[in-house]
Amino acid sequence: MNAKFSLQNKGAIITGGGSGIGKAMATTFAEQGADVHILDFNADAAMELVAEINKQGFKATAHHCNVADWKAVSETVSQISKVSSIDILINNAGIAHVGNIEACKEEDLDRLYDINIKGVYNCAKACIPFMKDKSGGVILNMASIASSVGISDRFAYSMTKGAVLTMTYSIAKDYIDNNIRCNCISPARVHTPFVDGFIKKNYPGNEASMFEKLSKTQPIGRMGKPQEIADLALFLCADEASFITGSNYGIDGGYITLNSK
Repeated sequence: MNAKFSLQNKGAIITGGGSGIGKAMATTFAEQGADVHILDFNADAAMELVAEINKQGFKATAHHCNVADWKAVSETVSQISKVSSIDILINNAGIAHVGNIEACKEEDLDRLYDINIKGVYNCAKACIPFMKDKSGGVILNMASIASSVGISDRFAYSMTKGAVLTMTYSIAKDYIDNNIRCNCISPARVHTPFVDGFIKKNYPGNEASMFEKLSKTQPIGRMGKPQEIADLALFLCADEASFITGSNYGIDGGYITLNSK
C-alpha cells in the first residue's frame, strides 16, 4: 500500500525553516521523503535542525541566505538546482511588527517589506524558471488571518500579509498553464518560540495570564501548533492536492468565521 502524501523524489525549498512553523514543515517534509533545503538567515538554527533530520535517516541541507537579497537568493537556488530538483517552494520566512500606523517607523515598514514581501518575490522568481523547465511545481506562501481581517496594532504586518495573499492569486493565475500550483495558508496565532519571547519581553512577571489571554482570542480556546500548520502544508504540496490552486486556507481555530457572528 502506497503512503498518502508521499514527497518521495521531490525537492523542497523552505525559507525560514530553522525554527517555529518552518522547523515543523522541514521535519515533516523530510519524513515524507522530500529532499529538503532550508534557507535561513540564522545559519546555526538551520544547521542544527539539518543535523537532527539527517540523524533520523532523512535528507536535508542548510543554506545561509537572506531572502531579502535577490543576488543571494538566485545564487542559492541555482546551487540547489544542481543537486536537487525544485518541485516545492514554501515561502515561510517572515517577521512581525506590533503597532498602528503612527507607531510604525519608516525603517520598520522597509524591513517588513524587504522580508515579508520582497522575500516572497525573490524566492518565487528564482524558483519558477526551474519549475517551468520540469513542467510543474508547487509554491506555498505563508499569509495570515491579517491578510483578510483587521487586527488592532498590526498595521505594517497586515500590509505585508495582504500582499502575500494577492501575490498568491497572481502567481496561480499566471502559471496555471505551466502546471505550477500556488496557494497560501493563513494561520491565526500559533504557539512558537517567537510568541513565548514576545510575551516574556512585553509582559514580564505576567507571562502565564497573558498566554491564556492570547490563547483565548481564538474561539477554539487555544493557539495553533506548528505541526498542525505543517500537516496542512504537506497536504497542499502533495500530489493529492493537484486540483487545488489559487486558494487561501485559513487555519485559525474559527477566528475569522466565528468572531464575525
